[in-house]
Amino acid sequence: MTEAEADDVFGTERRDRMAAEVRRRCVSARVDEPVVDLSAPTALLLAAGHLDGDLRRAVVCRLKAGREFPAPGSYGDLRRLRDEHELLTARIADLRAGPVYLLVRHRLAEVGRRLAAWRSEVVGPGRSYSTGVRAVRRDRRDGVHLDPAQRELLFEALARTPAPVTGTAFDRLGATVRSVTAERLGQAGAGSPVSTMLDRVAAAVGGDSSGQSFTDGYDTLLYLAGRGYERIEGSSAWRSEHFAVQRYQVDLADELVQIATDTADLRVIRDELSVLSGLARTDAARAQVRAREAALDPVWDQLVERVAGLARIGDLLERADLHLRSARAIDRTVSLDSRIDDLIARSGSRELSTDNLHHVGDQIGDVDALVLDYRATLHRELSELTSGR
Repeated sequence: MTEAEADDVFGTERRDRMAAEVRRRCVSARVDEPVVDLSAPTALLLAAGHLDGDLRRAVVCRLKAGREFPAPGSYGDLRRLRDEHELLTARIADLRAGPVYLLVRHRLAEVGRRLAAWRSEVVGPGRSYSTGVRAVRRDRRDGVHLDPAQRELLFEALARTPAPVTGTAFDRLGATVRSVTAERLGQAGAGSPVSTMLDRVAAAVGGDSSGQSFTDGYDTLLYLAGRGYERIEGSSAWRSEHFAVQRYQVDLADELVQIATDTADLRVIRDELSVLSGLARTDAARAQVRAREAALDPVWDQLVERVAGLARIGDLLERADLHLRSARAIDRTVSLDSRIDDLIARSGSRELSTDNLHHVGDQIGDVDALVLDYRATLHRELSELTSGR
């Protein structure tokens, strides 16, 4: 086996391992490492996947043009607020009058107010959107204008930003009650009858449960895609001259929007097929639904491969960042040569080892070779990522 063939085999094995890892996480709807909220630009690109063509293009154009979007907090916080509001709305209908009902109603009202504030910030007029007639006309001409109805749709899409949940629905209700309980304890005082009662209420509703689980595999896939995008965009090596060609080879923002769009469409279609499967009354009808569901499997497989491709590129760039930092450190060392020569000329008491100079030169040569290797590998990875869409 030639060296090129060995590299191809190793690259294929690495891609297969990465795709298998992405698939495993989507099946379990869980990410093992600590989860951080996605950045605002990433969340907006993912939200664009839930919008129609014209509005999607306007959102992406605004991002690329550096236009502001209102964000009173993390869009992951908005998703958690929306989930909590839906949970509490569903649960309060099943509760009888009593301490738990009062506490949940209090929390529901507070979450509702916070959601309303978010909506007002995103949808209402503000400094992020043009208001004058001439400014609006200019924005329309540039394709970046969003009218109030479009901003409402954007708000709904942002409320779907992939973010981890905190255990089961009942556990989250328990966490809600405990948060209100903590407020009341500060007023009632520890050990008081009210404090004791509130402790019992919180314990009865549910235990605390934290984790890195997501609602489903679709949310997990979108989160992993967003994190892959952020790792690449945050890489100093990616922004360096070494990978200028690769930066022009792929539009990462467009890639992320395409992944989000296809994932959103796949989720909707599969949900509709699930409903049809439940309504089917004959074997022939059920078989037809199963056949259509099976026809969608390659679409999911391709999405997994594309997200794995982003993750692979992120891994390569992380290693390239390390080597480039080492190269810069070596460059700083080499820049000391002239000062060292001056010092030697003045003192006459030391000699600069020729072997040391050769050693530094060899190190620089090694780093240059590594950067070339990373560049060639990234070229192959990006070609695979952008081919066969």
